[in-house]
Amino acid sequence: MLSSVHVENYALIDSLDISFPEGLVIVTGQTGAGKSIILGALSLALGSKADASMVGESGETCVVEAEFDVSGDEALHAVIEENDVDWCGGKLLIRRSVNRSGRSRSFVNDVPVQVQLLQALSSRLIDIHSQHRTSALTDPAFQRSMLDAFAGNGGLLRECGELYRRSVAMKKELGELRELAAKTAAERDYDEAVFGQLEAAGLKGGELEELEAEQKQLANAEDIKTALFAVQNLMSPSGEGGAESVHDVLKEAEKTLRKVGGFIPAAEALGDRIESSRLELDDIMSEVETLNAGIEVSETRLQEVDDRLSMLYGLLKKNACGNVAELIALRDSLAVKLGDASTLGDRIAELEAETEKVSAELSAAADRLHEARTGAAEAFAGSVRESLGFLELERAVFEVAFRDMPVEAAGRDEISFMFSSTGRAPAELSKCASGGELSRIMLSLKAVMARYTDMPTMVFDEIDTGVSGSAADRMGSMICDMGKNMQVIAITHLPQVASKGDAHYLVSKEISGKDGRTVTSIRKLGDGERVVEIARMLSGSVITDAAMDNARALLSSE
Repeated sequence: MLSSVHVENYALIDSLDISFPEGLVIVTGQTGAGKSIILGALSLALGSKADASMVGESGETCVVEAEFDVSGDEALHAVIEENDVDWCGGKLLIRRSVNRSGRSRSFVNDVPVQVQLLQALSSRLIDIHSQHRTSALTDPAFQRSMLDAFAGNGGLLRECGELYRRSVAMKKELGELRELAAKTAAERDYDEAVFGQLEAAGLKGGELEELEAEQKQLANAEDIKTALFAVQNLMSPSGEGGAESVHDVLKEAEKTLRKVGGFIPAAEALGDRIESSRLELDDIMSEVETLNAGIEVSETRLQEVDDRLSMLYGLLKKNACGNVAELIALRDSLAVKLGDASTLGDRIAELEAETEKVSAELSAAADRLHEARTGAAEAFAGSVRESLGFLELERAVFEVAFRDMPVEAAGRDEISFMFSSTGRAPAELSKCASGGELSRIMLSLKAVMARYTDMPTMVFDEIDTGVSGSAADRMGSMICDMGKNMQVIAITHLPQVASKGDAHYLVSKEISGKDGRTVTSIRKLGDGERVVEIARMLSGSVITDAAMDNARALLSSE
């Protein structure tokens, strides 16, 4: 149940701390006092949409905390542990803050969480019927959810929903594969031709650069050899004209320096340096000879290289590639694509069989859900009729009509509530019920649901709108009966309902002494204050003695 609510700087609320007891809790206040603002703050804590307009004028952030006692709720315990939140002995503190940029933060027992967890928890903690929720009665999805809750169809709904999601995903994949197969078939001839050319080319990484270097060498082979011969001749003349080789000249110079080395130490060192230079030049000459011997003057090889380069340049241009590595990558990707195409048909056939199987399972699950709904429909309608009779709609007819629709996550049933207040042939609820009748029907549905769900707390925000007199008194009695088995918080303008509560809270607007702003506050009424408040609800702004007596009579009758 909801134990307490703390609010700071939310809309017109500066600061608010309030504790709630078990049973039926009544909340009253004049129109515009801010009852719905408090309900909005509670909804924010439970995961409703946040925006900057919620932040009040007394700070940069608004904060709402709601504490629940959920001890003994094992299903909720499991949800809490799955999200790595401390159980804290069954005390659940939910906190939500919003800053002026509209950004919100959420916490459960001081652990940061996503707002989706708050929404999941709220569906297990509290049912809030807002002032405008009565319009949901005309929504087929809401009507179906009421019947499903009565019939206990949670397991069937989860099964049907999971199968539907699988079916949708598989059909989507199947469509994508078929589209890919059609595209692949249209491109296959072209892909095979390109792959054949690339495969036949025998591509090798770095080949283009090597061939370009070889082509330059072959194209200039004669000039290269002439230059290398010239170097050899300069270093080692053929002997014509009496020229000596560089080797011989250096050898003689070295020998001469060493002769005087005994007299001049520096000459010995110079001889060593000449010897080193001679050895280095000998090594250079050896490498020049090797280079010269390796240079091939071959028109045949040059033609082969030119042809290979021409073929590679053609492939690069045709396939819009910048180098051979990209051609190799294209060849490999085409190999994969063509290989996948050969197995694509097998995958499509396999997925078609799987999709057909899941569709059959979904249809069977939808049939079971339909049977559960039709099996529970009369008992559900009978319970609602009984409640409507208690609320002075003794001749009311209430039935559940079914219409087939394509299978979806919630099955194949479209549910319509059929109603007549006169006992005649019923029509769709949206076409025949007045505002007061809709309020009584909604309360009847909530009363039925309270008996068949484990919801610990239910909030009614003026569910009694459009009802007065003895019917209002009976609505109060019905709400009071619900409060015997669960916590019920009822925001009401009807004294007949307000007098039934186990505790009574008054919402009011006050002028702040600090800066003259109007703020909303709430406080629990004592016995005497409660008489005055109910008398005000009976007589208006001027409280008469008769209203006071009537208020005491209403309270004493409870």
